[in-house]
Amino acid sequence: MFTNYKEDLVGVFGHPVAENPTCVMQNAAFEHLGLNWRYLTIEVTPAALAEAIRGLRAMGFRGVNLTIPHKVAVLPLLDAVADDARLIGAVNTVRREGDRLIGENTDGKGFLRSVREEAGVDPKGAHVVVLGAGGAARAIAVECALAGADRITIVNRNPERGAALADHLARNLKIAARFVLWQADFAAGKDTDLLVNATSIGLFPDGDAMPPVSMGALAQACLVCDVIPNPPDTRFVKTARAHGLKALTGLPMLVNQGAIGFKMWTDLDAPMAVMRMALAKAFRS
Repeated sequence: MFTNYKEDLVGVFGHPVAENPTCVMQNAAFEHLGLNWRYLTIEVTPAALAEAIRGLRAMGFRGVNLTIPHKVAVLPLLDAVADDARLIGAVNTVRREGDRLIGENTDGKGFLRSVREEAGVDPKGAHVVVLGAGGAARAIAVECALAGADRITIVNRNPERGAALADHLARNLKIAARFVLWQADFAAGKDTDLLVNATSIGLFPDGDAMPPVSMGALAQACLVCDVIPNPPDTRFVKTARAHGLKALTGLPMLVNQGAIGFKMWTDLDAPMAVMRMALAKAFRS
């Protein structure tokens, strides 16, 4: 009887990467479906990224995730980049298509799926306010624009970065976009339909940190979202709930973007309940 001991490999390249929890949900999914696959968490410095991508090709990896600081630097190392990832200007997922490596971005897609399926909210026609202008903010803003949002406000402390993102949205996606300089507490207006914390403020172990935002004027129909998955209930989320607002944690976004990547790599539907349970257990430990 033939036994196949060969594992199909995927993983994540980042620096630092030790606290990245993606392996927890992906390996749980592989085990649940009986797939002989392994997700590896690999420390790759910026200087070694090109060599790491060459190694990925040589060792037949089926794909890889990219995290800080590689999401932009990887672009010229790939054979092709999906249109939406090129609009975002960053790649967080690479899939293999024959001998070619294709860059994708699942961050914004995972966010949209969470908003629609977990919260029952359609961003079409919405006024979306995004706190931050980094990679997650870019992905969320672009995907919301592609989904038909009416207007997007970028709130950021760095005027050059924030204004550049708003200008990018207006020029390339033909959406009403503006930049607001983040000084002291940002007062979110009552015309806000989605308020998204796309910064790292509140990330473990600083879960009690709070973005300087006032939510008192928000309408009850507003959905408040945090991209941070750990801790699941950040102070930002707790504050929204204390104001009687519906709040979406970062855990569904993490699971959904992981499930999209899983499908890209394996061509199978991801066992999302298994993935979420594995992450929730890891975050409690």
